[in-house]
Amino acid sequence: MTLPDRWNGQSVVDIHGFVVESLRGELAGLRDCASVVIENSRANQAIQSRTHAAVLHLIGAPDLGVLLRIIADDLPPLLDVDVGALAVEKAGAVDLFLPDVPRLGVGAVDHLVGCGQPVKLYRDFTDDGAIFGAASGLVRSAALCRLRVEPAGPAALFALGARDPAAFHPGQGTELLRFLSDVVEVCLNRILVTST
Repeated sequence: MTLPDRWNGQSVVDIHGFVVESLRGELAGLRDCASVVIENSRANQAIQSRTHAAVLHLIGAPDLGVLLRIIADDLPPLLDVDVGALAVEKAGAVDLFLPDVPRLGVGAVDHLVGCGQPVKLYRDFTDDGAIFGAASGLVRSAALCRLRVEPAGPAALFALGARDPAAFHPGQGTELLRFLSDVVEVCLNRILVTST
């Protein structure tokens, strides 16, 4: 659209200033959108890099004790959370192969994660100590991931907790969490197979 030259006439309304201000507003909005996209991309890249570092720590675990230490001690600072934990539902064989892993009641994983669901994020999470142990009082939000212990083992849970109530919430994407929990599951099953 080509704007007419400015002129002063009694019967003419000058819209030049209005159009210019409107275009400036649109340009500012586009700049803001671009800034948000760039910021989100950087945040996603940082989360992806942290997840890759966590995976490298996990795949090096030679035994259950080291795997549990990595989950509890190494993953929280790498992933910018406060607590990491692994728990399994009670079953006879668990005591033989996973003696140091906290026990959950039968059906607890389905109750916490949802029947057949791989991951559930909680904005408000309260733990009685069954999952996060002594650190349960810190946790305000949590990510709970279902693990399958093979062969035909009990349901298990990989959990991350944060004191920030907004760290995890149901609207977040779970692709990287699912990937990380898959790696934990593979490492756990590898260790169980080599220890039997």
